[in-house]
Amino acid sequence: MRSIIKQIPNFITTLNLSSGVLATFFAIDGHLIWAGIFICIASIFDFLDGLAARALKAYSETGKQLDSLSDMVSFGVAPGAILFTLLEFSLFGENQPIHEISGQWYEWLILSTAFLIPVFGAIRLAKFNAFSSDETFFRGLAIPSNGIFWASMGLMLEFPKYQEYFKDIYSTKTLVLLGIFMAGMMVINLPMFSLKMSNLSWKDNWYRYIFLAMAGVLLAILNVYGLALTIVLYILVNVVLYLLKVKV
Repeated sequence: MRSIIKQIPNFITTLNLSSGVLATFFAIDGHLIWAGIFICIASIFDFLDGLAARALKAYSETGKQLDSLSDMVSFGVAPGAILFTLLEFSLFGENQPIHEISGQWYEWLILSTAFLIPVFGAIRLAKFNAFSSDETFFRGLAIPSNGIFWASMGLMLEFPKYQEYFKDIYSTKTLVLLGIFMAGMMVINLPMFSLKMSNLSWKDNWYRYIFLAMAGVLLAILNVYGLALTIVLYILVNVVLYLLKVKV
């Protein structure tokens, strides 16, 4: 029975992986809203598997590696597929099977921006696994945050409230810049705070509380639009903390 219980976190991790695979399939087919939904579902399973592992004390090297591989698919490959399809829409006005795309060399170069997301995501996860550390913060943007950002880029298409801004948000230039920026943020050595708290004191967590309050306002006012802005806000807050030499 104990051996079965110890597999519960791994089972939850496979649900994360399955959600990421579905998100990838939907993104390739041009159904970016469903792709975004399944990335969000994957992030819930990603949170729950860690929670289950701590509660059941069911840690294992297999679980660690499975978690990384699942994150690679759900928050690296699936977001890359979303960006690729968004670039297709911006360049050609439609989603096509890849073998039917008849773009110029520079258009293929633009499309290849999408490959940076899974490639840099893999580098980030490899570095995280290879170098064990007692640090309580992240080095660079955690890959689930990257996944949430691109999930929101798919989900926003379903909410036309601010559709007048879509032309700028989903332009080829903006998408390429966002792809390069988000990929770079995953491998940068910038310290970024974790939302896990060892205590609830204001002194030790003031920047976390300020960020959570600002994120809550964004989400309350902008709904799904606030998801992407929350990730951008998180990056900006960490840059400010780094420049002010605040230890996170």
